[in-house]
Amino acid sequence: MTRAPHGGFFITFEGGEGAGKSSQVKRLAEHLRRLGASVILTREPGGSPGAELLRELLLSGTVREFGPAAEAMIFSAARIDHLDQTIRPALARGDVVICDRFIDSTRAYQGASGQLEAGFIDRLERIVIGDTRPDLTFILDLPPEIGMARAGLRRGSDQIDRFEAEDLSFHQQLRNTFRRIAEQEPDRCRLINASSSEAEVEASIWSALLPALPRMGLNAETQSAEHKL
Repeated sequence: MTRAPHGGFFITFEGGEGAGKSSQVKRLAEHLRRLGASVILTREPGGSPGAELLRELLLSGTVREFGPAAEAMIFSAARIDHLDQTIRPALARGDVVICDRFIDSTRAYQGASGQLEAGFIDRLERIVIGDTRPDLTFILDLPPEIGMARAGLRRGSDQIDRFEAEDLSFHQQLRNTFRRIAEQEPDRCRLINASSSEAEVEASIWSALLPALPRMGLNAETQSAEHKL
């Protein structure tokens, strides 16, 4: 796993609906802060004032009627603002940035419908993110039936969003795409079994993160001994 050309450390979390990313992002941030790291938590779509405005538009489903290419480009517009306003400044300061979704969600969600060729998504990705790529990505993996059930419980009476409304075959394809990304980029990606309890998932993430601690300026042996799950 080679170091990205920035001063901090960039971690992303990916996975389908109900995989538990948001909970694990917060847990990891708490542990790293306890060890003295300066941590920035962020998310996509969103993460900056301009991108948060586009988040509402994207998740409402309003953009869907303009087609998958337009939707991917609006996601990219949100990502540009997010990178410029939040991610790159934090990395330049030497912070650890933990982001709930990033480039792999675009590859998976916009690609899962089969309406966008991979080449289009790849070209868009190169233009938008340049060299600002994650140092480490955790892909939380679980069967879509379980994930959708969890997402329904989490949502409660709130309105279903644009992607939760897709059928089960879409979410199965989504899972397949995430798993394929993990296979294709093993140096960056760690596939985590998200069917386990939150504590077990947390322990798996921490174990996978340990080799990267020195790159964050943290002592792996000391921090492993001090860390309590």
